[in-house]
Amino acid sequence: MITTHQSQGGKFSIELHTYGSGAEPLLFLHGAGGLMPSEPFLEDLGRDFKVYAPHFPGYGDSTGTEHIDDVIDAALFYHQLMDELKIPAANIVGHSMGGMLAAEVAALCPHRAKKLVLVSAAGFWLDQYPIPDFFAARLDQIAPLLFHDPNSPAAKMMTAIPEDFKALEVMYVERVKRLATAGKFLWPIPDRGLSKRAYRISSPTLVIWGESDKLLPPAYAKEFTSRIKGSKLETIKQAGHMLMYEQQPAFVTTVRNFLKS
Repeated sequence: MITTHQSQGGKFSIELHTYGSGAEPLLFLHGAGGLMPSEPFLEDLGRDFKVYAPHFPGYGDSTGTEHIDDVIDAALFYHQLMDELKIPAANIVGHSMGGMLAAEVAALCPHRAKKLVLVSAAGFWLDQYPIPDFFAARLDQIAPLLFHDPNSPAAKMMTAIPEDFKALEVMYVERVKRLATAGKFLWPIPDRGLSKRAYRISSPTLVIWGESDKLLPPAYAKEFTSRIKGSKLETIKQAGHMLMYEQQPAFVTTVRNFLKS
């Protein structure tokens, strides 16, 4: 179900996707690509949890991005949204840019995350493992960066270039809008001070990574587990950065087992 939530007295208008009807809340923070109209992996998780997946301001129909300048503003936005949705604490799952913001939410206020799942998360920079400039990538370069198999049905569906001019124009406008928002956190490098705050994360934490992630190499997974005390790492084979689409059953099973353990 997709609804609109007016946050902070109308300062933000949020497109809110919800799945399932479980008693235990799960907050999903999407990456720089935003949410699809329907997310099968979230539908699957909705069998056990009440899943809340807000489109971040600047994505979809969500507005208010002019009120967010940095990761602290973004983390506080999510804290306030949780207050308004009457969610004192939740299992928080974040992918890529959303993983960075999920880590910031848990670092700023440790009780917010009952359990934390960081999926191919951004947030650090390692000189020996430079991250490709996603913002400068041509459309035909995106699939090889994001997917283990750039010719898979999932890769083709998510990176297809429309032949219709009007559809292509709409896609470009949406892409520019999303990247302008993501640039506040990821460009030129995704290092916004998380390394100074990660020690505050006390929630049980699972780091999940695609074995062949070309956008954020697996070395970054080890950086997260080294900085978050007690965190565990699960690597998914034959998966790149978009592992929840390439290996949905393995991804959902891994997340579900951790959250329900």
